[in-house]
Amino acid sequence: MRERMDGVFFCAALFSLLAVALICVFLFRGGLPAMGKIGVLRFLLGTEWSPADTPPRFGILPMILGSLSVTAGAALIGAPVGVLAAVFLSRCPAGVYRVAKPLVDLLAGIPSVVYGFFGMIAIVPLLGNSMVSACLLLGIMILPTVISISESSIRAVPEEYYEGALALGAGHYRAVFFAVLPAAKSGVLAAVVLGVGRAVGETMAVIMVAGNQARMPVSPFKGLRTLTANIVIEMGYAAELHREALIATGVVLFVFILLINFSFALLAGRKKG
Repeated sequence: MRERMDGVFFCAALFSLLAVALICVFLFRGGLPAMGKIGVLRFLLGTEWSPADTPPRFGILPMILGSLSVTAGAALIGAPVGVLAAVFLSRCPAGVYRVAKPLVDLLAGIPSVVYGFFGMIAIVPLLGNSMVSACLLLGIMILPTVISISESSIRAVPEEYYEGALALGAGHYRAVFFAVLPAAKSGVLAAVVLGVGRAVGETMAVIMVAGNQARMPVSPFKGLRTLTANIVIEMGYAAELHREALIATGVVLFVFILLINFSFALLAGRKKG
C-alpha cells in the first residue's frame, strides 16, 4: 500500500514538473524569436508600443515600469495592513475570531472582476483611472493571502516565546512584536511574497481601474498599463509579429515572477542559515 501511494505522489510531482516545463517551452519558443526580430534592447527598453504604425514599434518599458509601480504600491499598502491584521487575529478573543476569520476567507473567494467593479464604483470616482487606484485595489486583493499565511505562521510560534517575554517584564504589545512576530518572520515573508505574486499576475481588476494607457508612468494620478493588461487587451486581435511580441511580453512576466521567487528563496535561506 505504501509503495502504491509513493507511486501516486511521484506521478503527481512529475505531472507538476511536466506542466511547468511545457509552459516554459511554449513561452520561450513563441517569445524569444520575437525578441530576436525586434531586438532585445529595443523590446525591453523601448518606450513606445504602437503595433499599428509602419513600421510597428514594440517597446514594453512603460508596461514593465507600470507593473513594478503597481506591485510595489500594492505591497506597501497590503503588507503592513495584512500583517497587523494577522497579529490581531492570532491574539483576539475567540468570539471575535469566529466572526472576523470567515470574513477574511470570504475576501479570497471574491472574483477579481467583482473587485474591479468595486474599484470602478468606489475608488475611480475619487482617484481617477490611475496608478493610485490600481495600487489601492490590489492592496485590498492581496490582504487574504497575507493575513491567512501570516496568521498561521504566528500561531505556529510556541506560546513559551510570549510567556517568556512577559516573564522578563515586557508588556503585551512588546512581547507580541519583539518576541512572537520575529520568530514567525519566515512565514510572514512568504505571505508577502505570495501576495506580491498575486499582484503581479492580476489582470482584470487592473484593466478596470488603471486607465490602460501604454505610456511611461509620469504621475501616481495618471493612467498606466501593466504587462498582464497589455497581453489580455490585445491578444484577441493580434497576429504575426504582434502576437509574437505579446508572447514575448509573457516571457518577461514569467522571468519577473521567477526572480521574485528566487529572491525570496535566497533571502529565506540566508535567514535560516
